[in-house]
Amino acid sequence: MSTVVVDERPAHLTRLTKSVRSWLPAAVVFATGLVSWQWLLPDVAGIESFLLPRFSDVMDALWTERDALRTGAWITFKEALGGLLLGSVAGIAGALALARWRPLGSALMPYFIAANAVPVIAFAPVTNAWFGTLSPWSKIVIAAVLCFFPVLVNTLRGLTSVHPSSIELMHSYAASERATFWKLRIPTSMPFVFTALKVAAVLAMIGAVVGDFFGGSTEALGVAIQSSVALSRYEVAWAAILVASLLGIVLYSGVALLERFLIRWLPAARDD
Repeated sequence: MSTVVVDERPAHLTRLTKSVRSWLPAAVVFATGLVSWQWLLPDVAGIESFLLPRFSDVMDALWTERDALRTGAWITFKEALGGLLLGSVAGIAGALALARWRPLGSALMPYFIAANAVPVIAFAPVTNAWFGTLSPWSKIVIAAVLCFFPVLVNTLRGLTSVHPSSIELMHSYAASERATFWKLRIPTSMPFVFTALKVAAVLAMIGAVVGDFFGGSTEALGVAIQSSVALSRYEVAWAAILVASLLGIVLYSGVALLERFLIRWLPAARDD
């Protein structure tokens, strides 16, 4: 005779326990990384400060240069956000067109792959020549190019991964191709789209910072990193890198929150 165990804990405590269990490994890794950064790497491994300053020194630089870093963060964040929006909209629109007209996709996909294979640093001089070295649009376009391909590929995969029986059911209802897209293909593709947007959010920040290396506002994060290293102010450079990382996390978290809000009907979203 089997025994059924009933969890009598309140629902909010159950959710809290699940949250603690899910975040505990990341917290342990984070704490271990900070301890290693502050003591183990400089004292035990002998890492010099010009390679990796102590975490406390980076925090001091972050506080001392907070005004300049705040200004640079806002400039670079706007560039990354603009590139994310531009590249994502273009990628989703391109995926819709390629899913609707398959021969067009077969003709254009090799060129998209070739463009994605070009290193990002190769685009920077070109975009600077197009829009001007000091124009934020040269950095926005670089970020958009990085975001375009993953969004296009994942969205296209989502649009074309609908089960054939679902397509047949729509046809049995005499649904038009437009209705099939809106009521079946697009909802099915949403998890794929948001997976791509999470990747694109990080790539957009990378593109914006790298674009700053080749010219732009003297207050942007990329310029701050480059100039700080040139002046041997390594703590300031790492502080700027830390700020850029935090901005990437902010963009990623924003996409994740939007995903929770828009596709909460998915079983995976409800279980989180």
